[in-house]
Amino acid sequence: MKKIHRALLALFTAVSIASLTGCGYNDFQKLDEASKSAWSEVLNQYQRRADLVPNIVATVKGEAAFEQDTLTKVIEARSKATSIQVTPETLNNPEAFNKFQQAQGELSGALSRLMVVAERYPTLQANQAFRDLRVTLEGTENRITVARNRYIESVQSYNVLARSFPTNITAKVFSYPPKPVFSVQNEAQISVPPSVDFNKK
Repeated sequence: MKKIHRALLALFTAVSIASLTGCGYNDFQKLDEASKSAWSEVLNQYQRRADLVPNIVATVKGEAAFEQDTLTKVIEARSKATSIQVTPETLNNPEAFNKFQQAQGELSGALSRLMVVAERYPTLQANQAFRDLRVTLEGTENRITVARNRYIESVQSYNVLARSFPTNITAKVFSYPPKPVFSVQNEAQISVPPSVDFNKK
């Protein structure tokens, strides 16, 4: 009797594993982890940019008569962007996710305007510290774009699985809803890093 019980248990286990594999359960695990990993890299690059802002602001403040309103907007945008607490649950909360995106978009826009205004100040353009920070900012913006694109691709793969048949049944049973898509209203504008022209006088 024990042998029959063990055999049935083994058969049930094998069928369960096969059904979970066939219905995409393992794929959900893999793609969910991939999206979380990609999101972590996005956050790392946003933090890298936020860490640059105080040095940029300090350098620009040294320029006499620099537009204070522009500086204030950068400081406020950084404060807002870094004040939002991001958790793994943020990825599955469209409202929180959108709020975070908007804050990062505002910081991108404020930094972009700062760089445009800075072009009007020849002595600032000649400042080596500012030039170095500007190059670092440009590199960071590029890294943000790459990291975000990787995240978008990972979410796209996950969402296709969550919406396709028969894996959409698995998504409902195990609570794997589609993830929010990364999009910002001024996406094209903020994805363009500040241009660096060392030939300007």
